[in-house]
Amino acid sequence: MASKVTSAVMRQGLRVLGVAIRTERAVFALAVLASAIYGGMTVASAWALGWATQNVVLPAFRDGRVASGALWTAAFLIFGAALLKAFGVAGRRILAGVLQYRMQARSRRDVTKQYLRLPLSWHHRHPTGQLLSNASADAEAAWAPLAPLPMAVGVIVMLFTAAIAMVFTDIVLALVGFLIFPAIAVLNLVYQRKLSPLATRAQQLRAEVSEIAHESFDGALVVKTLGREDLETDRFRRRAHELRDANIAVGRVRGLFDPMLEALPTLGVLAVLAVGATRLSGGAIDSGALVQVAYLFTLLAFPIRALGWVLAELPRSVVGWQRVQAVLEATGSMEYGGQSAPASPSPAALEISGVSYAYGEAEVLHGVTFDVPAGRTVALVGPTGSGKSTLVQLLVRLVDPDSGKVLLDGVDVRELPYGGLADSVALVPQQTFLFDDTVRGNVALGADAGDEDVWDALRLAQADGFVGRLAGGLDTRVGERGTSLSGGQRQRLALARAVVRRPRLLILDDATSSVDPQVEAKILYGLRDAAEASTVVVVAYRMATIALADEVVYLDKGRVLDRGPHDELIARCAGYRNLVTAYEREEAERAAIDVPADEGARASLHEVPGERDVRTGDEDLTAGDEEEEVSA
Repeated sequence: MASKVTSAVMRQGLRVLGVAIRTERAVFALAVLASAIYGGMTVASAWALGWATQNVVLPAFRDGRVASGALWTAAFLIFGAALLKAFGVAGRRILAGVLQYRMQARSRRDVTKQYLRLPLSWHHRHPTGQLLSNASADAEAAWAPLAPLPMAVGVIVMLFTAAIAMVFTDIVLALVGFLIFPAIAVLNLVYQRKLSPLATRAQQLRAEVSEIAHESFDGALVVKTLGREDLETDRFRRRAHELRDANIAVGRVRGLFDPMLEALPTLGVLAVLAVGATRLSGGAIDSGALVQVAYLFTLLAFPIRALGWVLAELPRSVVGWQRVQAVLEATGSMEYGGQSAPASPSPAALEISGVSYAYGEAEVLHGVTFDVPAGRTVALVGPTGSGKSTLVQLLVRLVDPDSGKVLLDGVDVRELPYGGLADSVALVPQQTFLFDDTVRGNVALGADAGDEDVWDALRLAQADGFVGRLAGGLDTRVGERGTSLSGGQRQRLALARAVVRRPRLLILDDATSSVDPQVEAKILYGLRDAAEASTVVVVAYRMATIALADEVVYLDKGRVLDRGPHDELIARCAGYRNLVTAYEREEAERAAIDVPADEGARASLHEVPGERDVRTGDEDLTAGDEEEEVSA
């Protein structure tokens, strides 16, 4: 069974190498040529040394003098072989590096492009740590054998050349060499067979350690607030120790076989000297031939190990290649059309027609249909789990509906070209993400926007005040994920990032939950009154937000149960009325059983009539942070 597995790994590994050779033919050919020069000159240097021994060294001992012509010829042969050999070494190493790093960069680009093409539903099924490993460690491992590959090919050239040279020098000494070479080949095969499963396991564990580490670091807030530091450390420690043990097992095998691979050519030298001394004393060969063959064996010790290096890297290469290919062959990439969206700067009209969507077997949207007239602000309201965030993902085409259509100005968004929807639509998500960059870099983020455009967007997002007070202004770095800013400040920068692009449709998924209602009102009124106004769809939970919308779409259990102005829905829709008046009913129930409420929270809420979170009926106690200072 182990033999079958090893043979399969060998075949797959050779196929991976074949992909690299076909992709970078010219670089590989030049690397092999340089390696062949190195191999040929290794044999030539042995011949040159043998010639010098026979024609320079021995006459010097025998006659006490050396002909100047022979001395210069020997120097030319030895120096010339050494110079060409050095050229071959340099060319082989440089070109092998170019070959390896080009293929690694190509794989990383292909994997990253595929990540961007794949729908969000695919990403939901794969941990971020695994995706990072695919684009880094796996892409690196897949092409690891390319570094020693040209040298290994050069070694093959060297072995054939050496075999021919030894046959012409002395057939008996050649037979000694022919016994050593198969022994080296067999030892390499046994080495690879023992190493293959161990190296495969080690590569898999590298990916798992990366996944655990990223998950723990990404969830640092949860880990620390729940006191799980010891548990997460122990989880990481166990897997890291498994990786350590796997690497140690690999090291043991290498520690056992590497000395044997290095010793075999040395044994060959001893065998050649033993046999050659006998033949020299009998006059069958001269001293130059013996030195040539013996020196050739000493030179073969290191290069022959390159074959073992390639074989040893094949298991890791196969695992890395398979993990990379699993990403590249993943299905579900979105298809794009060629129909352009209207180039008009005016607000866009949105229509959702019969849209349904399911996560696996659980359908969360059922035939959702409504429209948003151009320039209007519509609030999506509903209890937790009603499908609001899923609908938002459909509107910006993070996922496609299982049935139905999302139309922008009458055009199905699936018919737009790649990037076409982003030119007209911007989303400010519920979870704000900022890059470890400056304020300017986070707001502009590749948009064709000057500093004045950035400041206009910041003013519209009510963020110009705190940004103006930062020590570096627009040049202030906000830290990874914007950790130097408060939640409300991060939300306002994310909103500025959206509006600086002048979207015709702006979608806010609870994007102002961390700012106080007065600031939120200024933002929404600013969006409505802007010179280049947008159609706005806002997922709303707070009454202050709902009251600012022109119309409310009430969702429950994935269906549109009613729509219209807030006051009308309160009057006619019992479910909507129960949802948005949950706080008042809770207060009444508390008063009925004489349980005192939090007077401070109630007084704070009464300062903003109707302010509450309608997801659960709980009051929203988010404090305004408009005047917060930032320690950057």
